[in-house]
Amino acid sequence: MLSYQQARAIVVSRLGALTREPQPESIALLHAPGRILAQEILSDRDYPPFDRSIRDGYAVRAADTHPGATLRCLGELKAGDSPSTAVQPGSCIQIMTGAALPPGADAVIMIEHTKHDADTITLDRAIKSGQHVVARASEQSAGTSVLKKGTRLGFAQIAAAAQVGASQVTVYRKASVAILSTGDEVVDFTTTPGPFQIRNSNSVSLAAQIAELRAEPFFLGIAKDTAEDLRARITAGIQADALILSGGVSAGKYDLVEPVLKEFGADTVFDAVAIRPGKPIVFALCQGKPVFGLPGNPVSTMVTFDLFVRPAIEILSGTDPSSFPLLEATLTQRLQERSGLTHFLPALLEWGSSAPASADSTRPRLEQGKPGFDQQNAQLEPHAPSFPAPRVTPLSWQGSGDIIAMSRANCLLVVPPDRETIESGERVQVLPRGL
Repeated sequence: MLSYQQARAIVVSRLGALTREPQPESIALLHAPGRILAQEILSDRDYPPFDRSIRDGYAVRAADTHPGATLRCLGELKAGDSPSTAVQPGSCIQIMTGAALPPGADAVIMIEHTKHDADTITLDRAIKSGQHVVARASEQSAGTSVLKKGTRLGFAQIAAAAQVGASQVTVYRKASVAILSTGDEVVDFTTTPGPFQIRNSNSVSLAAQIAELRAEPFFLGIAKDTAEDLRARITAGIQADALILSGGVSAGKYDLVEPVLKEFGADTVFDAVAIRPGKPIVFALCQGKPVFGLPGNPVSTMVTFDLFVRPAIEILSGTDPSSFPLLEATLTQRLQERSGLTHFLPALLEWGSSAPASADSTRPRLEQGKPGFDQQNAQLEPHAPSFPAPRVTPLSWQGSGDIIAMSRANCLLVVPPDRETIESGERVQVLPRGL
């Protein structure tokens, strides 16, 4: 059986070889957060467009500065002013943060290192040429790339686009993802279920996960446990860029997803992965479209989406799949699971008391006058820095149907398939979820 790493790599490989570049569209920058750039953005001018002061102080010639030097102040420049007066030898101009450096000046001395008396200032130190100045074009040169094609537009990228005047951007159209739940026991979440029915939370959670990726979810409803109903809804679903089904992928009498998909000529790439929850998962290619059959239990649906569907939607959206962001944390309590499968357990990741930054920093520090103290090297051993130590606590849960436990988790604790027992205090891997 495939490991989750192997299965994820197969999804990425097959989709990468299959997928055509999505269609582009032009939209307003304010509507672009989370979208994928379909066209490179270039800088419209140098940034900064002038030599810019990064301190409040005085624009000077560095050669004129030394402790006790006196300079004649010729005026003042604030951000947005056009410099017109040149700094001559023995003179300076008061300047504010963000203002353009005047001609003749090559540095800024901070106001804290001067004394001002009428139109004269006295310096308490020397400074170097270029000090407290950001040179023209040091951030970006005119005509060079600011944001590459395929970049996802987060808040910093939106700001960079705005700075260079890209009020309209060309992005890829959102990938369309059809969602189909299955099962006679499942009813719409807006209705009151019967005594032996359950509300359809899977379609809602899948839509939320799809929307987080800036793809476009649309609902196909709930298929009954009949081949006819499933067939009709799949016919509509494969018109989308991708189709996700939840439920009906195990080996029971009414688990009909795989047989019906075969009627459409689907090529089943895999139908099980060595994980818990989520072992029975189908990945197929049908008429050139990816189809995922996820387990019906809600936590299994959420976990398998993150592991396998997420990278597929990222590829369909025109960007590279994101990395799998496993972190290390200290386990707070003993854990025991069955071996053979990789377990993804709802857990709470916290940063608690400080911990030493390295093993060396845990050594006892020697004090002056005590044996072993080295006066010559005493100043070479800095105080050990410290950082908050991440800790992870598995949450009590009742298995893959326990949505409440998952809603309280901010990570999934990853238990390797070869470990049955992990002791409190051991380092473990976690997959963050919306920290």
